[in-house]
Amino acid sequence: MPKKKAKPVHRVTGTLNLVELTKAGSALTLEVFQKKRKLGTIVIGQGSFSWFGHKRRQEKEWSWSAFAKLMDREAYLK
Repeated sequence: MPKKKAKPVHRVTGTLNLVELTKAGSALTLEVFQKKRKLGTIVIGQGSFSWFGHKRRQEKEWSWSAFAKLMDREAYLK
């Protein structure tokens, strides 16, 4: 019997703004959706990783070393 295909739950759209790799303003912006509801926006720049939650005006920003510590804690210490 064939397996049923899973329906997609999440969708991510992206925008790459490349002024120049070494200049400020170069960033990858990813918008994360769950079905039709926007969960938030991720902005990945040269110096930091930022998260804008759904309908938030302020971002939560981490340096790359702080983001690595956060991911290590979430991935390995649970």
